[in-house]
Amino acid sequence: MKVVFGGAFAVRLAEPVQARLSIPNETTVVEDEAAILPHLADADVLVSMGFTRQMAEAAPCLRLVQVPGAGLDRIDRGALRPEVHLANAYGHETGIAEYIMGAMIALTRSFGRLDASLRRGVWDSQWAVGAPPPPFWPELAGKTLGILGFGHIGEALARRAGAFDMRICAVRRNVETGKASGPSFVAGPEQLDEILRQSDYLAVTLPLSEATRNLLDERRISRIKPGAYLVNVARAEILDEHALYQALATRRLSGAALDVWYRYPHAAGPTPPARLPFHELDNVIMTPHVSGWTEGMIETRADLISQNIERAARRQPPLNAVS
Repeated sequence: MKVVFGGAFAVRLAEPVQARLSIPNETTVVEDEAAILPHLADADVLVSMGFTRQMAEAAPCLRLVQVPGAGLDRIDRGALRPEVHLANAYGHETGIAEYIMGAMIALTRSFGRLDASLRRGVWDSQWAVGAPPPPFWPELAGKTLGILGFGHIGEALARRAGAFDMRICAVRRNVETGKASGPSFVAGPEQLDEILRQSDYLAVTLPLSEATRNLLDERRISRIKPGAYLVNVARAEILDEHALYQALATRRLSGAALDVWYRYPHAAGPTPPARLPFHELDNVIMTPHVSGWTEGMIETRADLISQNIERAARRQPPLNAVS
């Protein structure tokens, strides 16, 4: 079996996957995805976030395209031959759900600003002398969390937010009618505007597709409850960049934690993550797409990918197969 790991993300999994394999194999690691084509001629398995028609033509022996993440937005499914299986991997939902909970608390309590002030000796609290105390901080308890996308991540987030006594409402593509279950309300896409209107916190966990690209455009962002907080751990392109920036710059949204971006590095050196200056906004937490980068994620995905490589060797369908 020849296994090719292609792209910066996939190659990080090569070593833990190799450690779990119990079958003879030849592994090729190509960090630059653009240089992968010459290595595909005799490849049985490709582990990559991207798959193109050129890759398909260069890989006549391919049995499995294993996406090392959940997102399929860079996979040209039309290029897959009928005998080639496609599978993706999860295992990131716990880490991402924890990130969202932490981000909501950090945004609500202004941890960044308080930390910066106290480092200068300024007590922005009730302990300050000669200054009025700040307003009381709001609590998560009793607030409404809107979850856009109620798959693995959304469900993991709902369980944790429920422990904080939050009210949860969510949009899920395959729900025909809304249904109430305890503190949660799960509805179909037709209820999106209503959930935007109700939510004190909004978590975007949707996959990127033609249906969700620019889903939160200027009109929809204007319908988000004034003063709400937003956390995006999905794909930046789900939100219109200019409309999001304006909503944050004008404080129509109280704040946001953004872990996914409109620009990504293609070479060594600094890479601004957006065209607009989000970095100048003090109500934005910026992180470089690391919300799911946890020990648990690596272990779970390495287990799954190694199992699927061995299943491909036996010509069995993969786990987490994508039709």
